[in-house]
Amino acid sequence: MKWMKKTAALITAAVTLLCTGCAAGSKLPETSIPDYTIPVNVLGEPSELVPDVQVDKYQVPESEGMDFIKELHLGWNLGNTFDATNVGNISAEHELDYEKAWCGEFTKIENIAALKAAGFNTIRIPVSWHNHVDENFNISRAWLTRVKEVVDWCRDMDLYVIVNTHHDNEEDFYYPDSAHMESSKKYLAAVWSQIAEAFKDYDEHLILESLNEPRLVGTNYEWWIDQNNEQCKDAVSCINTLNQLFVDTVRASGGSNASRWLLVPGYAASPDGALNPGFAMPTDPQNRVILSVHAYRPYNFALNKTGTKEWSLDNASDTGDIIQFMDNLYGKFVLKGVPVLIGEFGAMNKDNLEARVAFSAYYTAAARARGISCLWWDNNAFAGSGENFGLLYRKSSSFTYPEIVQALVKGSDYQ
Repeated sequence: MKWMKKTAALITAAVTLLCTGCAAGSKLPETSIPDYTIPVNVLGEPSELVPDVQVDKYQVPESEGMDFIKELHLGWNLGNTFDATNVGNISAEHELDYEKAWCGEFTKIENIAALKAAGFNTIRIPVSWHNHVDENFNISRAWLTRVKEVVDWCRDMDLYVIVNTHHDNEEDFYYPDSAHMESSKKYLAAVWSQIAEAFKDYDEHLILESLNEPRLVGTNYEWWIDQNNEQCKDAVSCINTLNQLFVDTVRASGGSNASRWLLVPGYAASPDGALNPGFAMPTDPQNRVILSVHAYRPYNFALNKTGTKEWSLDNASDTGDIIQFMDNLYGKFVLKGVPVLIGEFGAMNKDNLEARVAFSAYYTAAARARGISCLWWDNNAFAGSGENFGLLYRKSSSFTYPEIVQALVKGSDYQ
């Protein structure tokens, strides 16, 4: 792992201690559930900013997968937390400090309780593992135990929870091209064997997600894909292979993993990656694989820091981009019985609250009308981030923009 390689001579003993017993088959310690209270009326009074949204309704096939996606309802990402990486001043002895390196706070059970009270039903926990493994890809016992602890808090509140591999897309770990395929398969098989073993007895409230935005990092095609380019074609094929490896590895671990719901993306987890003609969902004997998509659309409003602050329900160009990509996903996947989850979306704060509220209500309603559920990306309100999607101020477990949360809940309830 990068941070350990730089100081390997000094911390070998610490790494050995942390990783003892981490390999698949080892038993992690049980975690305790601290006392907590689900707060009442955490969002305050209903806001007049939240619009009544009307969108076209679509025929959604009746199936176990569509029912499961509907049950996920509305989700939230514990972003900039367990996914932190490349933090040079954290030693192996203090590796758990990675959790607060980007967001400034350790996760508290009160954070999860506030989310439950607000109406979220799914928590996605992005996790970077590559900076918590030894040279044989054995995961640090301390790190995996801490992830398990937060998962247990979510489960205690009857929330669905997603665990993934997040910022591991590096040439030393996994990289979706043929030149790195054998080493990528070795890394992913190793970490997913251990994660699967740690969670094999958890019920279907736990969802495992293969990869986060797999892409050709550092190339001209990192964030866009040319379906006629051979390098891109190779990457799409490699992602298919890695998704299949993930499914096979988790299923083979037994227990509840033999049948739990799994989540996989296409190239960069983008709509275009999933819609690429070379992308294929992995084969699964249980037929329990969900497509993961990330869509910060329209880009100039949602993700471009120097883009527009304006978004309106009455502007066809504002709603049209959302309609287009959702219709494409609906036609290729939902109509054919493949469940779709938008695992990341949001609109960054540009001091444009009213526009973000309207966007949030429309986006989630449009998705639910097509049988798709959504998870907001949250990188912690007031964390000093340059791209602030934060809704929950984790220090006080309060919502900085309760109006947006109300809009998300209302849109996700759209029937």
